[in-house]
Amino acid sequence: MIDIGVFLPGEPLELLGGELIVSEPQGSAHYTAIGLVEDALRSALGPGWLVRSQGPIELDDESEPEPDIAVMRGDRRSYSHRHPSRPALVLEVAESSLAFDREHKGSLYARARLDDYWIVNLVDRAVEIYRRPVPDTSAPFGSRYASKEVLSAESSVELLEVPGARILVSDLLP
Repeated sequence: MIDIGVFLPGEPLELLGGELIVSEPQGSAHYTAIGLVEDALRSALGPGWLVRSQGPIELDDESEPEPDIAVMRGDRRSYSHRHPSRPALVLEVAESSLAFDREHKGSLYARARLDDYWIVNLVDRAVEIYRRPVPDTSAPFGSRYASKEVLSAESSVELLEVPGARILVSDLLP
């Protein structure tokens, strides 16, 4: 649609389950949190891992969301011909989008069988960790996460695929 002029390049759109969704403008706390998350993940993970912010990931033929952060093996050149499809972690920073990120994006990521989904919840100053995707016909995209853990600023967390690489929740919050 961009090629035929329906949308302009760079318009804040995401393809979620066959629907085009307009992204909300970022507030200063949201943007700061994205940078803090990038810094903390790069420091904890080291070489061999790509921490990619606000770039598309290919989940299926009808979904190409742009999570605030996606972490995958490789480097930038590994994805020069195709967007990543199986990130080790997807992360959204949420303030006004909290309910949408929990329900819609969570269901979409669960449907794609992504094992590790985090929400940096700016409203409650916490990080929500979602794991174990399962089918659920009542969820927006037919799946949800069976496990949810809410971590306070004093806690730490590690990626499922990188045990031992601990990240302080306080390092992710502005």
